[in-house]
Amino acid sequence: MAYSISLAPAAVRQFRKLPSLIQHRLKPHIDSLSADPRPPGTKKMEGEAHLYRVRVGDYRIVYYIWDDEREVLLVKIAHRREIYR
Repeated sequence: MAYSISLAPAAVRQFRKLPSLIQHRLKPHIDSLSADPRPPGTKKMEGEAHLYRVRVGDYRIVYYIWDDEREVLLVKIAHRREIYR
């Protein structure tokens, strides 16, 4: 059973601001979260329950996973120097 993927408004804005080459590189990783929300290399973020991040080159995708509702909510998509601010 696949997870549904949602993007927070901030994540949509951050994704649209990225260069198209980076968008094309991130898109398959975002889409694959519906099949496996915890792919190899995923890290659990400290301080908040259900918050994870996945690394794609120098970029990070930060998202929540709710297993009961089978939903993934992307909250941040940015370069690693900006993501943790």
